[in-house]
Amino acid sequence: MHARGRRRPLGWRALRGREDGNAVVEFVFLGVVLLVPVVYLVLTVGQLQGGSFAVVGAADQAAKVYVDAPTPQAADARARQAVRIALSDFGFSEDQAAVDIACSEECLAPGSTVTVVVRLEVPLPLIPGIAGSHASAATVDATSTQLVERFG
Repeated sequence: MHARGRRRPLGWRALRGREDGNAVVEFVFLGVVLLVPVVYLVLTVGQLQGGSFAVVGAADQAAKVYVDAPTPQAADARARQAVRIALSDFGFSEDQAAVDIACSEECLAPGSTVTVVVRLEVPLPLIPGIAGSHASAATVDATSTQLVERFG
């Protein structure tokens, strides 16, 4: 017999009835609340890194093809095509980028330099453009300068 005023310890069956299924609900809830922002952050950082690689490659290739072209008009067309290809390799469109090409002297004159700057608006992942505007995570840019050969 039990002494008066003392409670009997609860058994496994009594505890099991009160807590049945709560751990799964808490795990799923906390998993969603904590995991979704972390995954989105990783996607955003990956998008920014891809944009950085895209503009570096685009600026470098555009400057290289510019100095090898026979005329300034052909050079400009080739450089812009190189930018389009480099950006599309990373999943970006030319609409998101701005390309500036500057020459130190007369373009394609022997010994002059050509500088290409590519700027890219990196969109936030998984957010569609509303009415043609894109939510931008950041703007990345890259500059490349090439020397026109003296004896070409």
